[in-house]
Amino acid sequence: MKQLKGIIFDMDNTLLSSSIDFPAMKKETYQFLVSRKILPDDMPLQLYTTATVIEEAIRTNRMTDKLIQEVWEIPRKHEVLGMKQAGLEAGAREILNELKDKYLITVVTNNSVRAAEVALRENHIMDYFDQIIGREMMNSLKPSPDGYLRILNKYKYPADEWISVGDSWTDGKASISAGLRFIAYRADQEKMKQMNVNPSAEIMDLMELMDIITCIEEGSDKRQ
Repeated sequence: MKQLKGIIFDMDNTLLSSSIDFPAMKKETYQFLVSRKILPDDMPLQLYTTATVIEEAIRTNRMTDKLIQEVWEIPRKHEVLGMKQAGLEAGAREILNELKDKYLITVVTNNSVRAAEVALRENHIMDYFDQIIGREMMNSLKPSPDGYLRILNKYKYPADEWISVGDSWTDGKASISAGLRFIAYRADQEKMKQMNVNPSAEIMDLMELMDIITCIEEGSDKRQ
């Protein structure tokens, strides 16, 4: 039998039902960078996230410190707006109650640490988490595995003793690149296929995680 040591959750639309307008965030960020002639006006935006758009801009070596600070204010504005009155996903508190004191419970989010902590506190679930990794703590954001690798390096347990849960292809890409089993929660399956992300399992209810954990620990590790 294998004993899992920890679970890494995404936050937006995995633990919390946020109303962040991600397409609007990405569009405004991109337009800002195009208007300043940092990026071309014909990038295939469907292949990018806001974070990877900004990283692409930084790679041009045309971004001053002031521009970097200004461009990050755009997603920060959208995050604050979208996280206001964000509620819990159905089953979030129940699954956290099941996992608490049995496993390490962590969060990796492309949101700022401050925005994440405020939202988790407002929903009275902050105390469940052993570690929260936000964008200030990563060298590169999801779909890079950097945030997940930081969790693995901190706790020293191998990747196969963790599972990762998230709703987005970026969560999946980052998790799988870090060697983790990725559990897709209410995910866009077509987008997952388009981005070559193959989850270990797909769930519609967070409490289904308990069945998956049982299967892993009993050695059957069935794919759903």
